[in-house]
Amino acid sequence: MFRYGRGGEFISDGTQVIVHGKVSIYTARGDMQIYVDRVQPDGIGALQQAFEELRTRLETEGLFDPSRKRALPDFPAKIAAITSPSGAVIQDILNVLSRRYPLAELVLIPTAVQGESAAPEIVTAIAAANAMEDIDLAIVARGGGSLEDLWPFNEEIVARAIFGSSVPIVSAVGHETDFTIADFVADLRAPTPSAAAEIVAPDVYDLARDVAGYAAFMQQAVQRLVRDKQVQLEFLLDRMELRAPDTDTPRQRVDELLTRAKLAASRIVDARRQDVRRLEAQLGALGPGQILQRGYSIVRIKDRAVAGSANDISPGDELEITLEGGEVDATANAVRPNAG
Repeated sequence: MFRYGRGGEFISDGTQVIVHGKVSIYTARGDMQIYVDRVQPDGIGALQQAFEELRTRLETEGLFDPSRKRALPDFPAKIAAITSPSGAVIQDILNVLSRRYPLAELVLIPTAVQGESAAPEIVTAIAAANAMEDIDLAIVARGGGSLEDLWPFNEEIVARAIFGSSVPIVSAVGHETDFTIADFVADLRAPTPSAAAEIVAPDVYDLARDVAGYAAFMQQAVQRLVRDKQVQLEFLLDRMELRAPDTDTPRQRVDELLTRAKLAASRIVDARRQDVRRLEAQLGALGPGQILQRGYSIVRIKDRAVAGSANDISPGDELEITLEGGEVDATANAVRPNAG
């Protein structure tokens, strides 16, 4: 087995392994050799043992150290999803982001998430995310499965790719009870792909309420400042009257300045109110309610995720259809995908 081979850490005296490689026979002496390029443990117990051994070794090296984990950006502009281009995972992430934070751009970096080619493809996808200068964070995700199904996310090359990533990585592999090596190395572990989308993006409606609250606070602060300054000026004018008999002209000037200051403050507050209304209108136009008013609908397969396409629906599926003004329960009698 040469240096480029994968899985050498699983080889030790007495272990049972499955190897992949090329057999060579030297006919002159009748010698046979197998040149191994990939090794994996044989059986669930062996996989679990290999998982624990690799986890212990990488933890000793410091790959799981909490002090090196980075905080996620509060307002990501571009998010990379490293997952399979088919299946429910990418649709779940897209649905959550479009509902909570449609201001962000989601970039799919497709990769296999199961099988022999998955681990190298995941490493390549992480490198692609790092090559994009404007990616704020990446979600590495796949749905649930057995230990064998999730094994690509337990391979050392994937762990080291996550560790070496300059882009913050969120691991969302399997269900809530599933743990992989990728979860321990990533900057943040999410229990499911949908939860990852919830974690990385704020809610636009919460942001709109915050902006409105800040605008009201600014208005009160400006009004309070003008009022306090007016009281100070009145106090100073009263002191001037005690020292100089003619204070009418300065008082008139001060009154004019106060009037202009109040007018300027009012204009500032009005401008900020208009900014808030414009932002609320923009955020509202991106909400699902506005989309439904334009004649669109949202179709959910009962007890499952939103149907992203006709291929997600099978005849006999019970459907929940959300329309403007209410919801409709229905059953799919037939599915006719587009000819194209």
